[in-house]
Amino acid sequence: MKISILDDYHDTIRTLACFGKLDGYDVTIWNDHVQDNDALARRLRDTEALVLIRERTAIRAPLLERLPALKLISQRSVYPHIDIDACTRLGVIVSSGQHVGTPSYATAELTWGLVLAAMREIPQQMAALKAGKWQIGVGRSVRAKVLGIYGYGRIGKVVADYGTAFGMKVWVWAREDSLARARGEGYATAPSKEAFFAQSDIITLHMRLVPATRGIVTAADLARMKPSALLVNTSRAGLIEPGALVNALRAGRPGMAAVDVYEEEPMLDTNHPLLGMANVVCTPHLGYVSRDEFEVQFTDIFDQIIAYAAGTPINVVNPEVLIRSHDARQPA
Repeated sequence: MKISILDDYHDTIRTLACFGKLDGYDVTIWNDHVQDNDALARRLRDTEALVLIRERTAIRAPLLERLPALKLISQRSVYPHIDIDACTRLGVIVSSGQHVGTPSYATAELTWGLVLAAMREIPQQMAALKAGKWQIGVGRSVRAKVLGIYGYGRIGKVVADYGTAFGMKVWVWAREDSLARARGEGYATAPSKEAFFAQSDIITLHMRLVPATRGIVTAADLARMKPSALLVNTSRAGLIEPGALVNALRAGRPGMAAVDVYEEEPMLDTNHPLLGMANVVCTPHLGYVSRDEFEVQFTDIFDQIIAYAAGTPINVVNPEVLIRSHDARQPA
């Protein structure tokens, strides 16, 4: 089976222990990022199994229709970048484990790193020191501050635990079932969304981006935040109303932000307004990017390929393909 892996920026995949699972297969790894359909169609024309690294490349119908050999897309997590209907129509199985019950500790750790970096102004102080300056300002501690966890899922729970370990007052805002779970696990919950934004010293977002959550953080929400508050987003840029964060930071509420995700990725525009703000810490979507996390994720991804090759595909998000294939094998 011919397998292609896209967007392995640092040629990391072949160095993972789990890469040995693909021994015996014809594997091609691409280290650059290409979204042009003509270029992708040329690269993938003989590919039978396509491995995606999260949402780095969009796979839509115009491309899929030019890949007649493609039978499987294997990845992990959500799949807004894949045209599932087109895959189903063309007989392409999409396998994507949702890692329910397994937090992305890498994302939680980066979130906490950004909290500390922003509150203590670590990147700004480092840049000043390299420029020959000494102590350009005074940061803030996190102990006894109010940490707001917006979205109490796998990652939100871990970040809440970090906040508790640092002596913070943690509370949660989320859907009602998530609020009930947070209360059951000993965390306070906000009486309202308005109070949550107005009274938190740090708010960190931990939700999937789905139609119901797109733009769920509004300009009005941000305007309620304290001038001393910090907003952290390691989830998805689309959770925040378009343009609202930049405008809010310019208006001084919240006073700071730490951002790992952007509307367009990879984000290579050095003129992006967030990059020019002294009160913002920006990182290039590093949340899940650690060697340890890659081992976990690609073990699942490669197991999906092995299962498909054995005729027993797993984690299939478009099972209609399997039904159609089974029906086609039945005698008339």
